[in-house]
Amino acid sequence: MKDFLKFTLASLIGVILAGIVLTILGLITVVGMVASSDSETIVRDNSVFVLDLKGNLSERVQENPFQQIMGDGNGSYGLNDILSSIKKAKENDKIKGIYIQPSYLATSFASLEEIRNALQDFKESGKFIVAYADQYTQGMYYLASVADKVIINPQGNISWHGLASQPVFFKDLLDKLGIDVQVFKVGTYKSAVEPFIATEMSPANREQVTVFLNSIWNQLLDDVSVSRNISKDSLNAYADQCMDLCQAEEYIKCGLADSVLYKDEMIAYLKQLTGRKEDQSLNSLFLEDMINVKKNVPKDKSGNVVAVYYASGEILDAASSNSTEEVIDGQKMTRDLRRLRDDNNVKAVVLRVNSPGGSAYASEQIWREVVRLKEKKPVIVSMGDYAASGGYYISCAADSIFADPTTLTGSIGIFGMIPSGEKLFKDKLGLDFDVVKTNKMADMGAGFGPLATRPFNNAEQEALQNYINNGYKLFVNRCAEGRNMSAADIEKIAEGRVWTGEMAVGLGLVDKLGGIDDALAAAAKRANVENYTIISYPEKESLFMNLLNSQRKHYVNSQMKEYMGSFYSYFEILQNLKEINPVQARMPFELNIK
Repeated sequence: MKDFLKFTLASLIGVILAGIVLTILGLITVVGMVASSDSETIVRDNSVFVLDLKGNLSERVQENPFQQIMGDGNGSYGLNDILSSIKKAKENDKIKGIYIQPSYLATSFASLEEIRNALQDFKESGKFIVAYADQYTQGMYYLASVADKVIINPQGNISWHGLASQPVFFKDLLDKLGIDVQVFKVGTYKSAVEPFIATEMSPANREQVTVFLNSIWNQLLDDVSVSRNISKDSLNAYADQCMDLCQAEEYIKCGLADSVLYKDEMIAYLKQLTGRKEDQSLNSLFLEDMINVKKNVPKDKSGNVVAVYYASGEILDAASSNSTEEVIDGQKMTRDLRRLRDDNNVKAVVLRVNSPGGSAYASEQIWREVVRLKEKKPVIVSMGDYAASGGYYISCAADSIFADPTTLTGSIGIFGMIPSGEKLFKDKLGLDFDVVKTNKMADMGAGFGPLATRPFNNAEQEALQNYINNGYKLFVNRCAEGRNMSAADIEKIAEGRVWTGEMAVGLGLVDKLGGIDDALAAAAKRANVENYTIISYPEKESLFMNLLNSQRKHYVNSQMKEYMGSFYSYFEILQNLKEINPVQARMPFELNIK
């Protein structure tokens, strides 16, 4: 017995000591990674900036060295980092060109358009841009087509087939589960509710999706046609043939690519472009290196600040502690905007909106703070991939609105969606409910919650529909005030309809086409400041707080994304139903554009 206790105690002490050692080694590793990430990158002569894209794109990212340790294989890129790195590469004489490796980037066409425009601006420096891939997805080919040379592996392919939207409908699944969804909405085109109450697209939704898909596709055709010197008619003909499974030589013949090379030949070609000898290594700079390259501009000492406030993701009344995605926390954003209003150093604010909308209540509160902010300093909106419904709600009061041609915006409408589990509870689980009440609608709350115990009765339905109608009228009036239009004119282009940025300019919903740099220039001009510092808000979490608050859930989330692939977005929709405010100002849950 003594020997058993002795060996057990020794083993326990060994495990504890090993844990302590591993923890210390882990901390040393992280500290080293953080220290190296903060150090300034030294750029060597004849370098090439390698834009290696494989993963997810967001407006900006929270640095987290533990992602590598935890095995998150997909990269996360910030659009702000990519745009600023391309600009720095243009200004740095030691960088001879950009090498694009476009594998896969989870994003929408408006963000790709902004990167592409930055690359087009880079070409004005006279430096080279070349692109190489084994397989080009359609979005990645659109981005890469701006290059001087588009090169493909001899066994590779280029996806070029046109655009399609294929929404998923959950009604039959919900019927099998015994869940009914009651819908209250205003807007013929307000299609966000359709996946839960129908098995196919409504004629109105099919009409709007057809129009904005063709608008996006025409923008892609315009840009690729100019860059590759191929007529739009020919590009459409190639798309009708579906070029995805062609032999590599076919892409050369039709002009989509310039040459075929294996990877080792591509590296040799890059050495040739940068003046390196065959036996010398290529001087490469990746995005993480470029982030730490010092800008070739003197530090501004004026004290003037132009703030860029990033409003990205679904709009929530308050962010849940379980949220793993980027969201707009209504309570936090209103506080932040008040601070920007009271900060005398902040001379103007660019509100960068990339949101499909969300809570109508939170959108109204944010709108109010934007109005108050505008009373003291200029507010310019820069729209990203989406600024629709609630995303447009929080944008409409700005002094000026910029959008990319492929931005999706508008969707001015309101809906309420109340799931009822009466059939699930009674028929499948054998649960019954009863009630005692003092007034006729005292138990109306039974119709609310993550899963209501019964459907709304006629009187309750009428009350909620009136509430939705009033919310829609308020939304229309906010847009009319902000855009200096009549409510009647707004209603003509409202009804929940989604528009592209290009169409929105003609309708008066957007002022100008342009990216975030254009919005910054407009903000500085309106504030009448020549010298200023650009500061991003809200402030990012410290590394310690980020790891403490969210590392485990982000790790689980990343693993689920990796294994579920494209089906993850549908799982997320169903998972988040219980946390969604019943009254929503948002565009369709999942456009699923391919």
